[in-house]
Amino acid sequence: MSDVALTRSQVADLVDHTLLKPEATIDDVKALIDEARSLGVLAVCVSPSMLPVKAPGLVTAAVVGFPSGKHHSLVKGAEARLAVDQGAQEIDMVIDIGAAVAGDFNAVLADVLTVREAVGDRTVLKVILETAALTDEAIVEACRAAERAGANFVKTSTGFHPAGGATVEAVRLMAQTVGGRIGVKASGGIRTAQAALDMIAAGATRLGLSGTRAVLDGLPD
Repeated sequence: MSDVALTRSQVADLVDHTLLKPEATIDDVKALIDEARSLGVLAVCVSPSMLPVKAPGLVTAAVVGFPSGKHHSLVKGAEARLAVDQGAQEIDMVIDIGAAVAGDFNAVLADVLTVREAVGDRTVLKVILETAALTDEAIVEACRAAERAGANFVKTSTGFHPAGGATVEAVRLMAQTVGGRIGVKASGGIRTAQAALDMIAAGATRLGLSGTRAVLDGLPD
């Protein structure tokens, strides 16, 4: 357990307030944006089919290749380019997790590089590894491949994999691997203020939360 002390607003500044449920409606996304604004978070993260959205004052992120990562790289690139054209400033892409499991990190690099080239250098690119499905060695190598391909962040999880979401151990390993050169986003199953603080203490520089209000309500002003 971390003893890191952060205020509500300091943690809010790291949060992507997220709605990726397949049953989400346009009205749900509008409610997400209203809540994000009231909570003072950094960003909202939505499915690409929900774009464009009106979210002044907030960063808009969209997922790509979600949640399986088993889309062709060119499809991921096209999906990312369309999302950017429709207003997304950040892209959270899922790698081909099976390629990482099999140790084919050249394929992981090529997958990420295809999306990076599709969106250009100005778009923030976060690369979802699905760490609960990977060995420590695979996490390290996937982080290295993502960094070489031009990612701005490596990210733990989709939140949809049966193996689980973010862990302190995975975040710490990712942070050690990238050494502050790129960011680390912890996402998936972070439901309490203490869990959020533990992730930040381990090296997370961004948090993906769906239950953001409950997390922030557990922090001091």
